[in-house]
Amino acid sequence: METNRMKLILSSLLLLFASLSAQGQNEQKQTEILLETDSGNIRIRLYDETPLHRDNFIRQVESGAYDGVLFHRVISDFMVQTGDLGSKTALPGQPLGDTPEAYSVPAEFRYPRLIHKRGAVAAARESDEVNPERASSSTQFYIVWGRKFTDDGLDKVQERLNRATDSTVQMSPATRDIYKNIGGTPHLDGSYTVFGEVVEGLDVVERIQRAETDANDRPIADIHIRKAMLVRQ
Repeated sequence: METNRMKLILSSLLLLFASLSAQGQNEQKQTEILLETDSGNIRIRLYDETPLHRDNFIRQVESGAYDGVLFHRVISDFMVQTGDLGSKTALPGQPLGDTPEAYSVPAEFRYPRLIHKRGAVAAARESDEVNPERASSSTQFYIVWGRKFTDDGLDKVQERLNRATDSTVQMSPATRDIYKNIGGTPHLDGSYTVFGEVVEGLDVVERIQRAETDANDRPIADIHIRKAMLVRQ
């Protein structure tokens, strides 16, 4: 009996170590991207839960697509948007954001696991009128800044979410706490694909989102991604 008990204990320990080892390996495999910008460096971790967006983003980075693009749409207390490949050669004051793309990426909504909290990285897309499936841009993305909400404010957001998602997106108490204490843009949940988050350089995002902009939300002084690179996979 004692021998059997020891075998069970040993077996349980081996399973535990195997689980911890696998968890460590999964963490090591998480992909991170470094964006070197005119305002400082931003380090992004890509989510494995959105593999289509992860793999597409890696391809774009490795091809050099983002090297030299502008943050072409910046809205204070909301988000900073980049990835329009046409912005590399844009003239001062030129409206941006409509450069044609060869393909789109199918939506990968993972609510409530992945939400628009401050620092979230999400894919831009065309409007519902021309894009009812809410497929993502192949290159354009934004980083959330947003703001912190009160309970009353979140109640109003929930009403907006009900209209936008046919009541399929319901904020849990845990989600509400994130938007109250960390901040973000909750009204975008369930409509735009979140595929990563900022792990270093949130202060850089804050600086960019406070830039002076023109009537088209383009910064008056250009802010580039000088280089994007894969730093861990």
